[in-house]
Amino acid sequence: MDLRLYLVTSGTGRTTVDAAAAAAAAGAGVVQVRAKDASTSELMGLVGAVSLAVAAARPTTRVLVDDRADVAWATRRRGLPVHGVHLGQDDLPVADARSLLGPDAIIGLTTGTLDLVKGAAALGDLIDYVGAGPYRATPTKDSGRPPLGVEGYPPLVAASAVPIIAIGDITRADIPALASTGVAGVAVVREIMAAADPRTAAEALLAAWPPSG
Repeated sequence: MDLRLYLVTSGTGRTTVDAAAAAAAAGAGVVQVRAKDASTSELMGLVGAVSLAVAAARPTTRVLVDDRADVAWATRRRGLPVHGVHLGQDDLPVADARSLLGPDAIIGLTTGTLDLVKGAAALGDLIDYVGAGPYRATPTKDSGRPPLGVEGYPPLVAASAVPIIAIGDITRADIPALASTGVAGVAVVREIMAAADPRTAAEALLAAWPPSG
C-alpha cells in the first residue's frame, strides 16, 4: 500500500467521484470517502460510486470508508472494491472492526498525541496505519488537539508500530519537511478536492516527495 498521498474526500456529488478518480489516476495510493453529514444510504451510494470510479482509474488504489465500519462491511459484502475503514477514537473499537471486516481489510486509526500513538502501538497486529494530526489547524475538521508542526512528528514516528500519515491543512510545500520526519505519507482534502484540476494537483503532491533511496 502506497501511503505517500492519501486523499480524504469532501462532498457527495459527481464532482467528488470525479476528483477521487482523478487523484487515483495520478497515483494516489489511498482514497478515504468522508461524508459525515450523509445518511447511511447516501454514504453507501457514494462509497460505491467512488470505489468503482477509483478501481477503473487505478486498480491498486485502496478505498476506505471514514468512521463507518458497517458501511465498509456492507459495500464489501456487495462485491464492491472497498478495502477497509478509517476509525476515529470514538468509533467502533478496532478489535470489533477487525472481527467484522476480516483479516484482509485495511484498518486505520486516528491519533495525534504521543499517548494515543502509544495506545495504538498495542493494536499493531490489528491496524495497518495511524493518522496523526493536525499538522496545522484546519477548517475541515476540529480535532481539539494543538497543531503538531514538523517537530511534532519524529517522536510519534519513533513510538509507532505502524506507518504514520500526517494530516491537517498540508500543502505541497510542506511535503519535503514532513518526509524528513519519517512519516509514510500525507493526507489532504482541499489541496485536491478544491483544485481546478485534481489530477494535476495530485501529481504535484506526489512529485514533491523526495526520491526513495
